[in-house]
Amino acid sequence: MKHFKGIILIVTGAMLWGTTGPLTEWVLKHSGMTVNFLLTVRLLVAGIAILGFLQLTKKPVLEVWKSKCWGRQLLIYSIAGMLGLQYSFTRTIQESNAVFATLLQFLGPIFIVAYTSIKVRMWPPKYQVIGIIGTLVGLFFLLTNVQFDELLVSKEALFWGLILGFTFAIYTLYPVHLMSEWGVLLIVGWGMLIGGIVLGMGTFIWQSDEWILLADMKIFLIMASIVFFSTIAFVLFLSSMKYIRPVLTSILSTMEPLTAMVISVVAFSTSFGFWQVIGIFLMLTCVTWISVASEKAEKYDQTDS
Repeated sequence: MKHFKGIILIVTGAMLWGTTGPLTEWVLKHSGMTVNFLLTVRLLVAGIAILGFLQLTKKPVLEVWKSKCWGRQLLIYSIAGMLGLQYSFTRTIQESNAVFATLLQFLGPIFIVAYTSIKVRMWPPKYQVIGIIGTLVGLFFLLTNVQFDELLVSKEALFWGLILGFTFAIYTLYPVHLMSEWGVLLIVGWGMLIGGIVLGMGTFIWQSDEWILLADMKIFLIMASIVFFSTIAFVLFLSSMKYIRPVLTSILSTMEPLTAMVISVVAFSTSFGFWQVIGIFLMLTCVTWISVASEKAEKYDQTDS
């Protein structure tokens, strides 16, 4: 029953996160709203809502700050993980589109493999090398549609996409101990609130003339949907890890780009070339392969020892 619950959590979370991409793309390209304003509002509202809910349910919201060690880790996660991921994701959407941004998250396992290899001072095993090469070939197809004279996205989009993959790895790896000690909701809530405060102070959001945009009911409702869907998606994604193994989480997370692709094609008439579609499925397949093979290798090592 718990296994089934984990599957429902990750599939629902992945589909909700996949939905936020096209909605964010619409707001950025049709309302005149900037990345800084959209993201600050999104993080602040979501963070306040989560922490407010925890406070109402009598959870010790401030307890984590009583330890310098936990507080320092929470600050690092909030800025490098939560804000880093959200900002690079939104900037990648602005510079390209929602499907490209959602797919570039799947470069995260490559950075995780690289980090692990550097940490243990060993080359990654063959199956990881094969998976990485396949993912990069898929990315090449996505970026070029096998037209060697030009990229189909800007250099800025590629830059932010690579940052996105890197920050997704941080977001996935870094808060494991934090969340096991303090719970998913508390860490996500503080992460969003701190990320929103840092970005808002850095961009002087109180002086922004974009507040008037929220008076437009259509923009307001879409923004509310983005905040709600993204918050629930983050919580469901991280909660699912308590019930299912990381390999299954990785496989089912492919619902994110597939959802974004369907919405983009149906609602926004986004089109893809033949080789781009091949590249998308090659990337998803190879990332899944890395996860499956890694779990099998881990089981083998444990049995052998």
